[in-house]
Amino acid sequence: MACHTVIPLLLFLPSLLAAAADDVAPAPAPAPAAPPEPTNNNLTSILENGGQYTTLLRLLNATRITEQISSQLKNSYDGLTFFAPNDNAFAKLKAAGTLNALADQDQIQLLLYHVLPRYYSLATFQTASNPLHTEASGPAGMYSVNVTASTTNPLVNLSTGVVDVPISSTLFARFPFAVYSVDSVLLPPQLFHTASSAPAPGQSAEAPVPGKAAPGHKGGVPKSGDDVPAQPSAAVDGAQDTSVAADGRGSAAWMTPVVVLGGMALLLCA
Repeated sequence: MACHTVIPLLLFLPSLLAAAADDVAPAPAPAPAAPPEPTNNNLTSILENGGQYTTLLRLLNATRITEQISSQLKNSYDGLTFFAPNDNAFAKLKAAGTLNALADQDQIQLLLYHVLPRYYSLATFQTASNPLHTEASGPAGMYSVNVTASTTNPLVNLSTGVVDVPISSTLFARFPFAVYSVDSVLLPPQLFHTASSAPAPGQSAEAPVPGKAAPGHKGGVPKSGDDVPAQPSAAVDGAQDTSVAADGRGSAAWMTPVVVLGGMALLLCA
């Protein structure tokens, strides 16, 4: 009798399971996959993801700085730090034609001025010692910048001696590479001299210093008798001293007058 009751239940079991499956809510659609994160040695990919570095990318490709950075990252134990001026930063320079006025080699040095030969996180800047050398260099040596760190925004400010530029955001920071966005181009004083360092119109590069011989005048015999005032001879000085001593008063009014004629000193006796 028990066997006859079990068999009908087994026959209805598939229908019950199908009805229960219809009552279950459908699963949500899978979220779209996130774009791949740029690798830590691909500066081009990092800047392209930033979306506002068209001018910088063009300059980097034209000067092949991206290849140099990629090669250094593969062979460096200290890493690199790159400051990326955005398009607005370069737009500030277009009015004066700053980039076009630079020679090709100077453009390369300008870009290398934005590279530090070491990985710096924002926290590392807090303990950095100034000045920080960059990858740019010239006849006088390496170009450098000074860094001021703070606990408030902006956390890091860069000073070149020509401009002060704060770090606006972090594009990528994972050892061995850090890329920070800046709103102004870092201008090294070796390439962009300030107005205060240039001589005024009509003024020679070396202004005469009081008490210092003019350029080209090395002392010795003057070119003419008008170059320096004539001095009394030793014999005249001795006569003056004798006259003053004889009078005993030493007053300037009793000094024996001396007349200079044609470069010869004549003693006028009272």
